[in-house]
Amino acid sequence: MTNNSIIRDVGLVGAGYWGKNLARNFNELGRLGAICDRSPEVLGSYGEAYSQVKQFSSFDLMLEDPALSKVAIAAPAALHFQLARRALLAAKDVFVEKPLCLDVGEAEELASLAESTGRILMVGHLLQYHPCVRRLLELVELGELGRLQYITSNRLNLGKIRQEENALWSFAPHDISVILALVGNSLPRQVRCIGESYLTPQVADTTLTTLQFNDHARAHVYVSWLNPFKEQKLTVVGSKGMVVFDDTKPWTEKLTIYRDYLTWSQGRMPTPSKAAAEAVSVAHNEPLHQECSHFLDSCSTRQQPRTNAREGIRVLMVLKAAQASLEKDGEAVSCSSTPQASFSAHPTAIVDPKAKIGAGTKIWHFSHIMVGAEVGTGCNFGQNVVVSPGVKLGNNVKVQNNVSIYTGAIIEDDVFLGPSCVLTNVSNPRSQVKRQSLYETTRIRKGATIGANATIVCGTTLGRYCFIAAGAVVTKDVPDYAFMIGVPAKQRGWMSRHGHVLKMGENGDYVCPESRFVYREEMPGTLKCITLDEDAPLPSGLASGTKGFREFKIV
Repeated sequence: MTNNSIIRDVGLVGAGYWGKNLARNFNELGRLGAICDRSPEVLGSYGEAYSQVKQFSSFDLMLEDPALSKVAIAAPAALHFQLARRALLAAKDVFVEKPLCLDVGEAEELASLAESTGRILMVGHLLQYHPCVRRLLELVELGELGRLQYITSNRLNLGKIRQEENALWSFAPHDISVILALVGNSLPRQVRCIGESYLTPQVADTTLTTLQFNDHARAHVYVSWLNPFKEQKLTVVGSKGMVVFDDTKPWTEKLTIYRDYLTWSQGRMPTPSKAAAEAVSVAHNEPLHQECSHFLDSCSTRQQPRTNAREGIRVLMVLKAAQASLEKDGEAVSCSSTPQASFSAHPTAIVDPKAKIGAGTKIWHFSHIMVGAEVGTGCNFGQNVVVSPGVKLGNNVKVQNNVSIYTGAIIEDDVFLGPSCVLTNVSNPRSQVKRQSLYETTRIRKGATIGANATIVCGTTLGRYCFIAAGAVVTKDVPDYAFMIGVPAKQRGWMSRHGHVLKMGENGDYVCPESRFVYREEMPGTLKCITLDEDAPLPSGLASGTKGFREFKIV
């Protein structure tokens, strides 16, 4: 590692199952400054060796620490995009465990954000930092194996069995990363994948993926957590030699090469050669230590890491193609060199050429998305909606009919704008006075709801998951989860993330009648959900439906 003065500048979010390994290595390197986890038990498990390491239960508070210029993310994959995006926007260099995220469009957004802000964004494809794999890549680059012909990878075990991600997404990213590096970082032209779910419906326990490249090279990736023994073996076959990397063997036997494995009779008939394998000498270093050191070096030199965001996107594109093939029972799926970030617009809608529209967004009748507007993924615009230049909308924003969103508005993810609600951008408009340079910023934070015909006076910030009743006029900042009603709008209580008015229980906490999430007023006027982080996605089964809902009247 580069010989810099040692400062504890790395903050780790997700300090449990895999995070503890990252914590150990960054701590041994003298760079771990903080760990962040929602579980008090996880935080309490860190002993005397981490006495100099700060502890946070809030990711926002950790990001605010000026001593932490780097963030490592070992949270569940579903959280990678939001956590990495927030860290990059907070001007942090970011290391994120595999996969980079779960959506190619979101991965592109992270890569572009890192590039535009000059931040380092590295993906934890650990196998690329294994000394034996580094030596294997050198052998291929030096031509020791001749022309590359095919690659097989087996990653098998009995457990750890997952219920939230299948074996393909859990086991294959590391091997796909190495395979793409071996073939010169080119994408396969065709991907096929078959598998089956035996233990949990819709969660494949075993998959076999075939990658076909343009130069006739092929690769096969077999992964399973239903195998009676552990196997982690990568075999690379070339025209002049074969190499086997068996990570279950002792270090001195992990990497072996078979040279000139064929002889040719009269130049036509191949005959196998029985020459013994040669052990390849490789210096013994822990791969994870090498990976963490590489991240720190990249941050120091400002050079792109080996597994940067663009490399992570290539791996993600292969995974998405394999998943699509798996769902089609092995049908061939093309792996395009560019992600297909498509949106749909009604023929009467107008989308200016330089507007940025995310994948899956729908734009309906007579709406107009103007030049310079930025719209995230999965948004929905009803009829007669106008989005002005410079407006930024996050992902999954729902805009109902007859809404105009003017320059100066910043709308975060999962916001709902009701029919004919009004957003302003000048406090004292006059037709005779031009005030385009004085537009005021209105920020609507994640998950907020604005009811029909409500008005939001410019220059205000609406907090996360606040609820503005129909017809209300908001003239000042609104706290998170606040329920606002009237003209001018006044707070009439708290609203849960699922949109139900909260009533205080006997112990002073609030419980949502639908989700059973618990909310607590940490200080007067400040409500927090203590069951789930505000940025975490809703658990499966709670994102819709009203099972267990009890009606509460507004008094």
